[in-house]
This record gives sequence, structure tokens and C-alpha cells, in this order.
Amino acid sequence: MTAFNVVRFRVKPGREQEFLDAHKRVEPSWSGLVHANMIKTGERTFCIVAEWTDVDALAKARPNMIATLDTFRDTLEDLGGGLGVTDPVSGSVVPGAEIVSDGGPQSQGVPNRECGSKADVGDLSPECLLWSSKRTFRRISVNVS
Repeated sequence: MTAFNVVRFRVKPGREQEFLDAHKRVEPSWSGLVHANMIKTGERTFCIVAEWTDVDALAKARPNMIATLDTFRDTLEDLGGGLGVTDPVSGSVVPGAEIVSDGGPQSQGVPNRECGSKADVGDLSPECLLWSSKRTFRRISVNVS
């Protein structure tokens, strides 16, 4: 079953490019790695989200992940609260709870009428949510068994 890992980082001032360059050197042929994305979540804060074929592949890759971390560990600030320089989590995909885009109507800042308006997004049914990215809205379906 597909698995994901997510790791949160805070980079020391002036070290962002060094941090990002270290991730560009990651060996993309790690067994079981489907893909990974680096996300800038704020000022000097990042998360990496990686998809794996299964939990076993993710677990087997941990030595590679730690070795990679060791190449840029000095670029990171302690996150506090006893976490150290990373805040990692991982696990398997929950069967039947996938969010699937239907590629439906898109517009610049105008919500899909079927799904409601941006203001009432909290009142939407599980079958119809708004996904906002740079003021673009899409209808997506949530499959929950």
C-alpha cells in the first residue's frame, strides 16, 4: 500500500540555497521512491513530501534519508520542543479516503457554482470541495468509504 513521509525543516538565515542544493543531489533511484516535492511553507521553513510504493520501501530508505540529512544538517535550526532539526512523520495511505480531482471547471478567482462559494467552504459536502491555488478553484471529489 502506498506510503508517504513528510519532514518539516527551518533553515538558518542565509542558508536556504545550500539547503535546497543538497536536496537536488538526492539520488532519484532510491528503491520504492515514487516522487518527492519540496514545499516552502514560510520564511525559512520547508516541508518535503515523498510518496513511496509502500511502508517497507520507506523504512528501507531511512539510512539514505539520514545520510542525506547529514549533508545539510548544519544548515538547519533546532525546531524546539525537543524535536531537534527535523519534524518527520510517515505512514500508509488510508484506503478509501483519497482526494481525487475531477479536472472540473476552473476560473481565476470565481468559484465553481456547484461547489458553493469561497465564503461557505466549511459547509461543503464531502463530495464537493474547493481547492485553491493562486486564486484558481477546482471541484474535487473526496472518496470516503
